[in-house]
Amino acid sequence: MVDKVYQRKNLQMAWERVKANRGSGGVDGQSLEAFAAQAGQQLERLQRELREGTYQPQPVRQVQIPKAGKPGEFRALGIPTIYDRVCQQALLNRLEPIFEPVFDEANFGYRSGRSTKDALKKVWKEIQSGSEWIVDADLKDFFGSVDHEKLLTLVAQRVSDGRVLALLRAMLKAGRYGQGQLFPTERGTPQGGVVSPLLSNILLTPFDQEMRRRGYQLTRYADDWVVTCRSAAEARAAIQAARQILEQLGVQLHPQKTRVVQIQHGFEFLGYKIKRASRRLRLPAQQLSSHVTSGGLYAMPREKSIRRFMDQVRALSKRSVPLTTQELIEALNPVIRGWGHYYKRAHVRGLFHRLDGWIVRRLWSHRCKRWANRGWKQLPSAKLYGEYGLVNLIQLIPSIAARDREST
Repeated sequence: MVDKVYQRKNLQMAWERVKANRGSGGVDGQSLEAFAAQAGQQLERLQRELREGTYQPQPVRQVQIPKAGKPGEFRALGIPTIYDRVCQQALLNRLEPIFEPVFDEANFGYRSGRSTKDALKKVWKEIQSGSEWIVDADLKDFFGSVDHEKLLTLVAQRVSDGRVLALLRAMLKAGRYGQGQLFPTERGTPQGGVVSPLLSNILLTPFDQEMRRRGYQLTRYADDWVVTCRSAAEARAAIQAARQILEQLGVQLHPQKTRVVQIQHGFEFLGYKIKRASRRLRLPAQQLSSHVTSGGLYAMPREKSIRRFMDQVRALSKRSVPLTTQELIEALNPVIRGWGHYYKRAHVRGLFHRLDGWIVRRLWSHRCKRWANRGWKQLPSAKLYGEYGLVNLIQLIPSIAARDREST
């Protein structure tokens, strides 16, 4: 199989994918632009090393990313070199078609044709059908604790080429470089590596299959998963079953972050807070601007996601940023559009309206270099949305967008 990995056409495809994904360089300091300038020679070298068995991946560059809403806590991100990313992508191109057919229906993460929206729809449907007790679970340091031998054993069940297994082992054991030191990697797969999502799916597939074989309604996206149950007793049994299965795979549940939740209290999944409205709600439907009915199920962006979005906007729109208003809006628009499209089908009308106003005030403050200003005279909202093309969150909501199209 390794000969298919180092096929020149496959390496070229891998490089095109890495280039499209952008990203920074690794420990060798080589940028995408530098690699692109000599892509032909680099791919020829990689092909030769893979064919002769002399390829040796370099350690990943370790970067500490602050955890949103958790001051003082960080997530370790491992960034491979561009050269190693191309190799990982070439390997991924050949492994994905082999493992995709064996992945379970409960698994929605990093799979073609499946998305977070599909996972959320499944959970939503199960809750509406009466499964109102939720196992809200978290895995303890999943990417940092993966057992290499257990993972490679699972890969070997579908891949017999020892050279491919040796290549994977070399990637897993490459080590990480950070704070001026080289650290060995006896466990874990770098969060940031091209092949890591596939490896996580391979490792957790036995978990998916066994949980569903036992009759549990599991929905998983990478290491984020929930089980919907019809009773608290069933949910507690699901936690015990999950703990036993995962421990056999060398993975642990996070004891402080795994709990049983009734839907009226709500739970978080894939960036959403999902909850059933209070049954004490007595307002008639026409008075509910959010359209949340008495006892109805609704979803909103979780607080961490809102704070992270606002932090991104703040960082881009500091008064000291030396950009014109047009340039600033061009920088902000992808962030606003991406976040808005992800949440536009949730109950967000009031939230989007408030955020739209806040973003406009940020632009006024940037233009006039102070908060209390008369920016509304220089840059009225209509001008920002019209002439400057600022993305309006409210206009992304499907019902409002459709109504606006009809009116025009």
